[in-house]
Amino acid sequence: MTKREVEIKLENGLEARPVALLVQTASQFDSSIYIESENSKVNAKSIMGMMTLVLPAGEKVVVTADGKDEDQAAEAIAKYLSDK
Repeated sequence: MTKREVEIKLENGLEARPVALLVQTASQFDSSIYIESENSKVNAKSIMGMMTLVLPAGEKVVVTADGKDEDQAAEAIAKYLSDK
């Protein structure tokens, strides 16, 4: 299992379009991928679940990946969230 703390640096945070792109990125991997924020833990491959988080820019989250490509998955999600 791989965990990474990431600060969201997307200009408008995680709104509809960035969430859709995040889910597409997560879906490329076989590993289970979750985004954790405060009391919420959501499957990063679930667009409906991700939409419930409503995460603004500057928010810190924990990306957890578990599976055969967990390192690559966590890295790709962390990179996506931290790019401006």
